[in-house]
Amino acid sequence: MENVIGLVMAAGTDDRMKSKKSKLAQELYGKAVIKRVVDSMKKAGINDIAVIVGENKQEIQEILKDEVTYLEQEKCLGTGYAIMQSANYLKGKNGRVVISNGNIPLITDNTIKTLVEKSVHEEEAATVLTGIISDPTGYGRIIRTDNKITEIIEESETTEQQKNILEVNAGVYCFEISKLLEIITNLKQGSKGLYYLTDVIKMFNLKGLKIGGLLVEDNTEILSLNTKAQLEMLTRILRIRINTMHMNNGVTIEDINTTYIYEDVEIGMDTVIHPNTTIKSGVTIGEDCNIGPNAYIREGCKLADKVKVGSFVEIKKAIIGEGSKVPHLSYMGDCEIGTKCNIGCGTITCNYDGKNKHKTKIGDNCFIGSNVNLVAPVTLGDHVLIAAGSTITQDVPSEALGIARQRQTNKEEWNKEK
Repeated sequence: MENVIGLVMAAGTDDRMKSKKSKLAQELYGKAVIKRVVDSMKKAGINDIAVIVGENKQEIQEILKDEVTYLEQEKCLGTGYAIMQSANYLKGKNGRVVISNGNIPLITDNTIKTLVEKSVHEEEAATVLTGIISDPTGYGRIIRTDNKITEIIEESETTEQQKNILEVNAGVYCFEISKLLEIITNLKQGSKGLYYLTDVIKMFNLKGLKIGGLLVEDNTEILSLNTKAQLEMLTRILRIRINTMHMNNGVTIEDINTTYIYEDVEIGMDTVIHPNTTIKSGVTIGEDCNIGPNAYIREGCKLADKVKVGSFVEIKKAIIGEGSKVPHLSYMGDCEIGTKCNIGCGTITCNYDGKNKHKTKIGDNCFIGSNVNLVAPVTLGDHVLIAAGSTITQDVPSEALGIARQRQTNKEEWNKEK
């Protein structure tokens, strides 16, 4: 594969999001929209990525840090103007450049990779990602002659007849860099004073350069984000996409609409996920586990096979051994739990002293009674039994019974007169 550069257009601003954060900084399943686009390019094998920013430079930099190069755009005069401002960055570089809008967070690395491969293999000066949409309002229309793309017409410039065209511009392109640099400086302002990158396609066609198109297989990949309502819709689509992937790998999800599994989660075959369960990124769950309902599994958790995490349980940075159970109403954070343990209802690890987090270690075959506080740092050996209602502040050796509660006293007839 020849050298490929990525350009993400992220300088545009509008107030449709009704938020203190721009649309590119909105979080979708815990990850900013602009971060999702950049990550998809990286997963597609594009390492040299530049993000075109404007007044929102600081906001974007706080998200992407030093992952990308930043190119500043002084004025928001359209997509064509943004690329014109990037010409100096592209000069001297060989190969192709993938240009993408920054507000299409569901675009996948596979689609970007396929776009580049088609452009290279078919030696196209420009390759446009397109989609067929039943309601194309808001999208630029793809104009074809003899089934070849000859032009892209922006929504604001379309005639009544062109508005009926269902093939739309997805906002992702692959250009041969040298050909793009020859054309881009010749762009003219449109009727609204904007420079449109889409005009490059017509200019390429007039020069006889080869233009290709790739029809996206899944239209949800090219849905753009501009409003809070769209953010909810995209979140729903991503949830279904992720959950379907896990089900195809042998995981049982009882309710796809109320199960929130973030990306980069591994779940073994025949594990059952009950409704209203959230599993954050980086979590690993083994086979034949039983999770939920209403469980919250946070970052850093590793669950072995046949583990049960029951209703209203939260775990964080927890390593849980095979066959162990945290059945209900418990918080287990910063802990290691051995094999075949039972954690009673209402048990918590007191892992935070106000400044630092501390660890709890529980050996194999332990039984923790209900309503137990394990004040970290604390270690329980193997085959330990902790009496219900105890607050454990010291280590408990293997095969011991730990009791830490005040002896009960009954005051005879104390409440009789009252």
